[in-house]
Amino acid sequence: MIKAIYPPPTSFNIQQENGKEQIFDVVRKQWVRLTPEEWVRQNFIHFLLNNAYPASLIAVEKEIVLNDLKKRCDIIVYRNGEPWMIIECKETNVPLTEKVVHQVLNYNQALLVKYLLITNGTETFGLNTQTKEALTTLPIY
Repeated sequence: MIKAIYPPPTSFNIQQENGKEQIFDVVRKQWVRLTPEEWVRQNFIHFLLNNAYPASLIAVEKEIVLNDLKKRCDIIVYRNGEPWMIIECKETNVPLTEKVVHQVLNYNQALLVKYLLITNGTETFGLNTQTKEALTTLPIY
């Protein structure tokens, strides 16, 4: 398991619009609805940025085509112009089950990345797809 250290909640820009909370996504450079899953995604994005991952090489909710179906990856990190890591985020109360693992494995059929991560904000698991070894730390960018 990877230990993710998140920034304090005060470091996020949050606003109310039409009675709903929104959070500013520094990667997409836009306000998005603050859902429980989005809270996890935004925390993980800040974790990546705090670990020297360049914002310009992170894609959020990137559409991919898988078996003629359009899917959205929560986070894709690029390196040398190619997808390098896929991160699937779930809200905190969603357990990281085999179903979640299969979801990210399916996304990898289209992208063929080196690293796969799944997180619910509390637990984060990762895999090096080349060595088939579980990750204990975030890969150095």
